[in-house]
Amino acid sequence: MGAHDPFTATAEVGHFIQGAPVASRSGRRQAVYNPATGAVARQVALGSLEDVNAAVAAAQAAFDGWAQTPPIRRGRVMFKFLELMNLHRDTLAAMITAEHGKVFTDAQGEVSRGIDIVEFACGIPQLLKGDFTDQVSTGIDNWTLRQPLGVVAGITPFNFPCMVPCWMFPVAIAAGNSFILKPSERDPSASLFMAELLKQAGLPDGVFNVVQGDKLVVDALLTHPDVKAVSFVGSTPIAQYIYETGAHHGKRVQALGGAKNHMVVMPDADLDQAVDALIGAGYGSAGERCMAISVAVVVGDIADRLVDAVAARAKTLKVKNGMELDAEMGPIVTAQALERISGYIDVGVQEGAKLVVDGRGLRVPGHDGGFWIGGTLFDHVTPQMRIYREEIFGPVLAVVRVPDFAAALALVNAHEFGNGVACFTSDGNVAREFARRVQVGMVGINVPIPVPMAWHGFGGWKKSLFGDMHAYGEEGVRFYTKQKSVMQRWPSSIGRGAEFVMPTAK
Repeated sequence: MGAHDPFTATAEVGHFIQGAPVASRSGRRQAVYNPATGAVARQVALGSLEDVNAAVAAAQAAFDGWAQTPPIRRGRVMFKFLELMNLHRDTLAAMITAEHGKVFTDAQGEVSRGIDIVEFACGIPQLLKGDFTDQVSTGIDNWTLRQPLGVVAGITPFNFPCMVPCWMFPVAIAAGNSFILKPSERDPSASLFMAELLKQAGLPDGVFNVVQGDKLVVDALLTHPDVKAVSFVGSTPIAQYIYETGAHHGKRVQALGGAKNHMVVMPDADLDQAVDALIGAGYGSAGERCMAISVAVVVGDIADRLVDAVAARAKTLKVKNGMELDAEMGPIVTAQALERISGYIDVGVQEGAKLVVDGRGLRVPGHDGGFWIGGTLFDHVTPQMRIYREEIFGPVLAVVRVPDFAAALALVNAHEFGNGVACFTSDGNVAREFARRVQVGMVGINVPIPVPMAWHGFGGWKKSLFGDMHAYGEEGVRFYTKQKSVMQRWPSSIGRGAEFVMPTAK
């Protein structure tokens, strides 16, 4: 495959269990589309309970041997996987563009951010080091160590079919767990490609498994007694369901939910910089990002100039097949998603927001069947409107006008989501106060999409995260391991008879 060739395989996408591709036992199938043409590109198998049981059994059988493997050797497998991911970066990106629709350069960026996590996981020997205290009591030493959980599962969304799985499995596997990935059925091919690369890297069979599917597979993973932890990224209603169901069945759960990310633009902000940020963060990847900016909170008299500038740029966005390297925005992932986004635009008009740029009805030459919509801009949006309150997950930017910084901060903090936020300003004190006082998990100052790097960890607040640990970074290591404390005394220090009190430092 050439560097910029689209992914054109038409074979059915199945599972990967015990180190090999496996056809589904269910017989159920679902179409996978090329969003740029609207044509069915391939079929994905939808897993059965038997498929899940087979994957869990394979993972359980592989766990003990992998957990006993020294961390430095597990790290070396990750190093080899890192090499292969770098080698096949463009192949993965082309797969993503063919099934998701995002532009090829954006897909390359997604793969690169996934590779960052793999590189972080290569340092697992250092990350698993525990604490030691000599002589906590007379003749007694105390230390802690972190041990893997067992079989863990990841349930990942369509919008980042490479990066979000990489938030999970490299850290989980490097820490000594075995892993089952349930990727989105809308763009499933990247998951199998990464499974093959892991096998080439020397990962033992059964340590990494893929089960394609829908809610049946999700529920089977959430209730299986041998699955010890579940990671999820997706919408808030499903995140809450995952969290509650998994916890009910005694599992450790991290469930990342939806977002309504605000970008506050202060009157002293660099206008050109702010407009560039809104265009890229609002319309990049057709707004199908959990960190996309969907609300511009414009403070004071800069509003008219900013809206005019964003509108001019939104009208000239290059919306086309993502494999064309000058494309700035590709299609929407499915016809159903396109219908949902268009419906929200209808609602915004009905609610009285001013539709400045209407992306509906866009046609792309040569791609008449594709799932197309252009960048859309609303002005004079109010907090009571559905287009402000609800996650649209499309290229729809809402402008809310506020009089001052205090009003902007209060607006952001009142929203039920708290995933990401940005503030554009030239005032250091405003920046500092905003970062300290905003009730959001990830904050950008003159940075529109503040996705933390691999060693910092990703996670929102409020209804954007269910659970108490963020994804990847050291938080990820803690999520995929459990702490054990050991107190030890050797026979030479024993001989004082029975002790009926807690050990103390005497």
